[in-house]
Amino acid sequence: MTSSQVPKFEGWLGNDPTSADGNMTWGPYTAKAWDETDIDIRITHCSVCASDLSTLRSSWSPAEYPCCVGHEIVGVAIRVGSAVTNGISEGDRVAVGPQSDACLGRRGECRECASGKENYCHVHLTGTYNGRYLSGEKSFGGYGRYIRVPSYFVFQVPNGLPSAHAAPMMCAGVTTFSALKRNGCGPGKNVGIIGIGGLGHFGILWAKALGAEKVVAISRRSNKREDAIRLGADEYIATEEDEDWVGAYKMRMDVVICTVSSSKMPLEDYLSCLRTDGCFVQIGLPEDKFPPFRAGLLASRCAKVAGSFIGAPHEIREMLQLAVDKNVVPWVTERPMKDANAAIVDMAKGKARYRYVLVNDG
Repeated sequence: MTSSQVPKFEGWLGNDPTSADGNMTWGPYTAKAWDETDIDIRITHCSVCASDLSTLRSSWSPAEYPCCVGHEIVGVAIRVGSAVTNGISEGDRVAVGPQSDACLGRRGECRECASGKENYCHVHLTGTYNGRYLSGEKSFGGYGRYIRVPSYFVFQVPNGLPSAHAAPMMCAGVTTFSALKRNGCGPGKNVGIIGIGGLGHFGILWAKALGAEKVVAISRRSNKREDAIRLGADEYIATEEDEDWVGAYKMRMDVVICTVSSSKMPLEDYLSCLRTDGCFVQIGLPEDKFPPFRAGLLASRCAKVAGSFIGAPHEIREMLQLAVDKNVVPWVTERPMKDANAAIVDMAKGKARYRYVLVNDG
């Protein structure tokens, strides 16, 4: 590739915490230096994730401004390094999620990378944006025209899966899929999904696709009941409106996936819904502390509280194929990339039903 063919890396940049209020500015940035294991991608679609807002606000930790967010990315491979071995060729439709690198054993022994749990690498995990590669170079995300990513974390999008559907699967999708799959969701199981939003609506879709016997959608109010049933939920709980729902659902669920990020949620009530050997899995990331609960709620039924974080490469591939095989259709609204500022403001206001997908012209 000649210098004239090298992509011009530019996108929507956050320069301080107020950028989350719709104040991102379009501009150039310096991508990581090219490596023959890399792939350059022309971005066609990038979904808007709540993590984008938290990063722009520096809610979890101080962001490294300027920061280009976006980690639910689909596009076309336009440059493939000579050392790429995952079968991707120029012109292929590909996707990238929240992780763009891990140590992969390059800095000594890593049990997580060696065992197919690269998403839990604690030696060196690089986020697709606001992260640092092993070289020390900064990572920039998908609110732009192009992105350069190490090929290990670039995935082919199967035929039959629309790009606008595949994009939000790369974070919201795989986060819920991984949590369900690894904690036993399948035939004969009753599953609860707390929070009906970008993550939660995927939780309902995957639980049904994985064959759960009964899926119970859980939200504070009844205003999302109709949506949840249309998505495939068998039952619905409005915790602030339904009388004695705690008694009605005591010890009825095998797996409960919590997508909400609140330190004030009625955690003990949720735990009371677990059957013997049941599991409560937290995937929402509160900006403050987790609610306290009595240990007896777990000990008395051999239950457990677990966490789950994004998904490993093998899980992403399995998820994308399941989406095709079971015709999993997320609820998305496509918006022009040029309207990214308006989209994140609307996302913060809870207007998305249930994922905004930014689309580049052409």
